[in-house]
Amino acid sequence: MDIDPKDLVAQAAEARPAAGPAWLNSAVAITVALLATFTGICKVKDDNLVQAMQQSQADKLDHWQYYQARNIREEVARATLVQLRLQKKAAPPALAAEYDEQIEAYEKVSAEQKSKKEELRKSAERDQANYDAINYRDDQFDLSDACIAIAISLLAVTSLTQLRWLFIVAMIPSGFGVLMGMAGLMGWHFHPDALIRLLS
Repeated sequence: MDIDPKDLVAQAAEARPAAGPAWLNSAVAITVALLATFTGICKVKDDNLVQAMQQSQADKLDHWQYYQARNIREEVARATLVQLRLQKKAAPPALAAEYDEQIEAYEKVSAEQKSKKEELRKSAERDQANYDAINYRDDQFDLSDACIAIAISLLAVTSLTQLRWLFIVAMIPSGFGVLMGMAGLMGWHFHPDALIRLLS
């Protein structure tokens, strides 16, 4: 049986899947390039936010440690006051003026430590509020990064399979990723709490 080479070429052409539209690979390449560029810009801002979060956390811990130190000093001053007042009752009347002087000095120390302790508490709470505000934006960038990574994976499969509908599907996480990235960059109050809690 003779085999005609022309028939083999025709059969191979029929067996080969139809090529996808010419625009699809170009659209995938351009979309991936734009998403990668956008992710790079967001990454710079996100890294700066992470550094600010670390600084806020360190400041908060420092303020709480100083708070504890002030608290101990206040307790020591108050305990000393109790002792001085009790000793004054048993002391000769001639020493009453000296006891009063020491009592007054320790009352000032106690009041001063209480005041400074309160300032440190407020500073620590401000640090925590600052950390929470920065973390809010960091969550936006994290979600943007995850969505764009999913989109790029779908675009890679689109390029291999040449399925147009898959390109459209990839636009969903792409759009959401860009939205979250823009929210982080522009300081928008858009924060899908349920989704972020699920991923946390």
